Amino acid sequence: MKTSFWTRILDLISPRQCVICGERLSVTERALCSSCYLHLPRTSYQFTPYDNPMAQLFWGLAPVSRAAALFFYEPHSEGAQLVYDLKYADRPDIGEDIGRMMAEEMRVAGYLDEVDMIVPVPLSPKRQQQRGYNQSERIAQGIHEVTGLPVYAKALRRKHFHQSQTTLMRHQRQENVAEIFKLGDAKDMEGKHILLVDDVCTTGATLSACARILDSIPRVRISVLTLAFTKS
Repeated sequence: MKTSFWTRILDLISPRQCVICGERLSVTERALCSSCYLHLPRTSYQFTPYDNPMAQLFWGLAPVSRAAALFFYEPHSEGAQLVYDLKYADRPDIGEDIGRMMAEEMRVAGYLDEVDMIVPVPLSPKRQQQRGYNQSERIAQGIHEVTGLPVYAKALRRKHFHQSQTTLMRHQRQENVAEIFKLGDAKDMEGKHILLVDDVCTTGATLSACARILDSIPRVRISVLTLAFTKS
């Protein structure tokens, strides 16, 4: 990624720090230093996208053909801190930066081949107003910057906000998100391969609910990509 003269000047005046280790970033690094990014615990699911533990979550529940995530999510880990800062520390830039990095890895593996568009999982209007941005949309924007794939941020709408998924069991998560999404602006989506993007996949409940709504569009194909996947 090219760096401008002014970016270099700003880095001298106010050095940027790695989200994970706190070390100073070089002018070519974004959000994470190269070492911390390299040591994220990769899932490598993009190499077995049709049959891996994440893809299996959707079997019999939602029309998801492929699923992959960049790294494994574990509470209190460095990756967990990355996700926390993305969602709660007013750092939308983390989503865009990690989205670009993730897109490069997925593209090399061929995971993005034949994908036509990106649909980020929506937040409720209230939650987005509180946060100021949708972290999934920021990840999608980063992927777009690498691939050129259009982001359809209004394809799905969230009707209302139920309680957070964080403390719920698997069956409770399914019930919590049932019927809370609706189809938004689905123009030009018929017959397309949709990449559904979210930050973390735990039980697949939210992504399944979104996929079932998108499946109402004729002849669509749905793949899922998340920043992290929580191992059971």
